[in-house]
Amino acid sequence: MNKNSQAVSDDINALAQDARALLTDTAALTEDKMVEARKRLSAALESAKETCGRMQEKAIEGAKATDKVVREHPYQAVGVAFALGAVIGFLLSRRN
Repeated sequence: MNKNSQAVSDDINALAQDARALLTDTAALTEDKMVEARKRLSAALESAKETCGRMQEKAIEGAKATDKVVREHPYQAVGVAFALGAVIGFLLSRRN
């Protein structure tokens, strides 16, 4: 998993922990609005968990597909990486 996906996953996990803490802290309150808010928060938390799981599955599928292509065409992959690096290097050198 790349750094961005890991950061998003960490953020979602932190959100989930905060939400669980909020649910625990507000468990004693019985007002109708608080009960409704807890239900909505629970639903949002479940939705976030599902989204995080789908993102992780897609990231893993993408990494596996990339690995397969690189293993099937190693010289082409090295050539593309070299060309892309050269273009990026050229653009960065012109920028300065």
